[in-house]
Amino acid sequence: MKVIETKLPGVFIIEPKVFKDNRGFFMETYNTQLLKEKGIHHQFVQDNHSLSVEAGTIRGLHYQLNPKAQTKLIRASRGAIYDVAVDIRIGSPTYGQWIGVILSEENNRQLLVPKGFAHGFCTLVSNTEVQYKVDELYSPEHDRGIAWNDVEIGIDWPTSSPILSNKDKSHPTLSNVNNNFKF
Repeated sequence: MKVIETKLPGVFIIEPKVFKDNRGFFMETYNTQLLKEKGIHHQFVQDNHSLSVEAGTIRGLHYQLNPKAQTKLIRASRGAIYDVAVDIRIGSPTYGQWIGVILSEENNRQLLVPKGFAHGFCTLVSNTEVQYKVDELYSPEHDRGIAWNDVEIGIDWPTSSPILSNKDKSHPTLSNVNNNFKF
């Protein structure tokens, strides 16, 4: 596995080795030993899988408050997404900054988003399936979100009129969120 640092400390792009032959391909999408050798130590406890039928669907920006915060390891197993992480750790030199990475079934890339970061994605093609691991179980009372179009963050989404859930339509801006992450 290749681990690539991003401008946001703790957020990594992970490229698994893909072995292709006349039958198709094989890859390890997760190997705790290899990631530990790269300095990444997370104990994942839940796998999630979503299907977004239409291109231009945005899910996010989501996070869970401490003590139920989640690290996520995200990949697009079918289709493609523009995956985004936003630093929401108060006092961080990169607070409010974001990165966007294309994850697709073709490039096999994954994004590791640690606690203290909001996460969201926009589907680039129809019938996109996203799978991700988390290191903490879902907790409705700790579940929070940030407006996908917060002008202070300024994410350059690949759509201007996304398909959103009712929940994602009503999130506050970063300056108005309930946030207990400290740098």
